[in-house]
Amino acid sequence: MENVSELLEKLYWVVDILPKQVTKDSAGQYFKVEQYFLKRRPALCEKFVRVLLKLNCYLDMELSEDGDSWTLNPAPEALEQEIGAYVNGGPTNAMLYVLLQSEMTLIVIDWDSTNMTLYNPSETLLELVRELVMPEGLYLWKP
Repeated sequence: MENVSELLEKLYWVVDILPKQVTKDSAGQYFKVEQYFLKRRPALCEKFVRVLLKLNCYLDMELSEDGDSWTLNPAPEALEQEIGAYVNGGPTNAMLYVLLQSEMTLIVIDWDSTNMTLYNPSETLLELVRELVMPEGLYLWKP
């Protein structure tokens, strides 16, 4: 968990359904729209799974619910099942961690959110992730 705690303190980028951060004084109805999308988690889950599976073609990844027990390169079906159960059913832990050890990057999926957060990504990784999220109708932005 030490690596996870350290990485959570690093700069981060967001993979999101929106192209940029919504400001708190925005005139729209962000929270109602967010709830709408959260009720449709299976579709969002599928997008996250496809991005992570494609990313796993390039890099080793480790998956954990608690930050202590990690699974290296889970089978595609196992990754899909883990994220699907996690996103759809409500996890025992509030976050799902994906560690890219070679990049020293942590990806966090918060089950009560419409985004994934990348902590400490390199410019090369950001470029790759940007290419992977665009076909899914997702965006990559820095807060």
